[in-house]
Amino acid sequence: MGAAPPPLPVPTGAETPDDRAALQDGLRRTAVALLDAQIPFALVGGYAAWARGAPEPSHDADFAVAEEDVDAARAALAAAGLDVQQPAENWLFKAYHHGQLIDVIFRMVGEPVTHEQLAQADELEVLAVRMPVLPATDIISAKMRVLGEHYCDFTWLLPMARALREQIDWDRVSTEITDQPYARAFLFLADELGLTGHPGERMTAGPGRTGPGSEE
Repeated sequence: MGAAPPPLPVPTGAETPDDRAALQDGLRRTAVALLDAQIPFALVGGYAAWARGAPEPSHDADFAVAEEDVDAARAALAAAGLDVQQPAENWLFKAYHHGQLIDVIFRMVGEPVTHEQLAQADELEVLAVRMPVLPATDIISAKMRVLGEHYCDFTWLLPMARALREQIDWDRVSTEITDQPYARAFLFLADELGLTGHPGERMTAGPGRTGPGSEE
């Protein structure tokens, strides 16, 4: 892919790129740096969904690398001019480009990223750079499995699922989220909205804390 582009000068005044342009440029620079360093990776998260037809995210871009390649990935991004930082979390590191965030994840939903997982990615053109992109089923499954009591926002997940619905293996997703009540709630909604091809067929109500008619 050629050498990673040199870092932009420190932005000042009117020369400051807007957030969207800076985020997109950071995404490109990250992908090119990892490609040039021959580090296996995949674009994941919102921009991976966008590459497949979902709405464009505005907060950050996400990449996945195997845990064993983290040090090499850090070095490659730093050499490409990104500001690499290690947060308190032990499942990712962060890189900034003109204040815009790139997350590089090496544990997804609590499990280490493997080269085998990354090998399932499809090579797509994203912002004029060809790069591996996580399949739609993996994107949605991971997004659903991180839903929980402290973060359960369907407003960004629903448009993504609607846009990718025909690319998703919903039966596989159903199997993977069996023990995740918040994910099952979203799958029920997706079923009811006709996104999965299983309207009203998949979910059945379970018993409550007390039996029918109980006053306890």
